Amino acid sequence: MSLATEATAEIRAVLADAGVRGWVHARMVGDGGAELGVRPDEPVTMASVFKLPVLVALVRAVDAGDLDPRATVTVDPSSRTHGPTGLSVLSDPVTMSLRDLATSMTTVSDNAAADVLLDVLGPARVRTAMAELGLAHTRVERADATFAALAAELGVRDPTAAAARLADPDDPPPPSAYDPVLGSATTARDMTTLLAAVWRDTAASPTGCAFVRRLLGLQVSRARIASGFPFDEVRCSGKTGTLGALRNEVGVVEFPGEAPVAVAVFTLAARPERVLPRVDAAIGEVARLAVTALRLGD
Repeated sequence: MSLATEATAEIRAVLADAGVRGWVHARMVGDGGAELGVRPDEPVTMASVFKLPVLVALVRAVDAGDLDPRATVTVDPSSRTHGPTGLSVLSDPVTMSLRDLATSMTTVSDNAAADVLLDVLGPARVRTAMAELGLAHTRVERADATFAALAAELGVRDPTAAAARLADPDDPPPPSAYDPVLGSATTARDMTTLLAAVWRDTAASPTGCAFVRRLLGLQVSRARIASGFPFDEVRCSGKTGTLGALRNEVGVVEFPGEAPVAVAVFTLAARPERVLPRVDAAIGEVARLAVTALRLGD
């Protein structure tokens, strides 16, 4: 049995033990690099992983000379998008540059910053960027549109109430809550393809790709993929996504002197509590198994 086959079986066991359904893909960064996966081509709901395509589309627009990263936007609390971090929780109007909005969007998963950048870019530009990069299964929607649809379907007054309902284990979510057909969606393979392009400097200019790598490396959340690599010399860069029972992360793991490994792990838990440390740890273990198998090869 090959290491990849053995690792895939172990990954399935880890996901089952954590009580989640999972979609996984990992690949060595480089042309023709080895890869492995569990349902890597099935559509999945992105949650805040959608911010990675937005970030890549932004740097491509800067590369094209269509946007100045130093241009500023004022975000007013009366019209900002719901969220638990960043501009979403501030009380007063804030003026920030596009690149600083991108920093907040990526490092603390700021929903308000993400939707402002989507407004500046326009959805067509994001679609075009993903199509040009060969990501045929990736679709990005505004965060506030997702929350508004959930609130309407749940019959509640606002996104905060909708989020609370999704986190209530005694209140089953509507069937469409986690349906990738209805919101931002992708596949695990699409996300490792995108990450590999960023690490190879082909997703945008070398300067743009370096900016994306820097922000992913500054992500505050370290409980998922990074938890599988608790070593100072290993660099883990990524973007998480969380919505109700969804726990996701896509990222790149780099050991000194070795080729990086791109990993995407999407999960849907049996229970939707706001804090699910067992699932977070399982994502780290899945990433460790996948990266180890690819590093060691057959």
